[in-house]
Amino acid sequence: MSKAYARDFYNSTDWIKTRKSYFNYRHGKCERCNGIGAIVHHKIYITPKNINNPFITLSYDNLELLCRECHEKQHRPRDNHADDLMFIDGKLVKRPSK
Repeated sequence: MSKAYARDFYNSTDWIKTRKSYFNYRHGKCERCNGIGAIVHHKIYITPKNINNPFITLSYDNLELLCRECHEKQHRPRDNHADDLMFIDGKLVKRPSK
């Protein structure tokens, strides 16, 4: 799901409470397409340098509720449109065949 340096943060009580609160604050709707929200996304990505900064990790100003598709688009490499790839639980995986 997450990078090794961020696992403890994503399992922390502070993040779990913030995520739930933000999800409810946005009424469970994706902020980009108004679909069903699934992932509370950090606009400024968490790094080893900023993981202990609550203005980055826990502030509503840095959060965005996204559906899985919008989150996938956010993280998809811009120059390499890999339509056969998708994110599931934060991991890049091959999209199932239809």
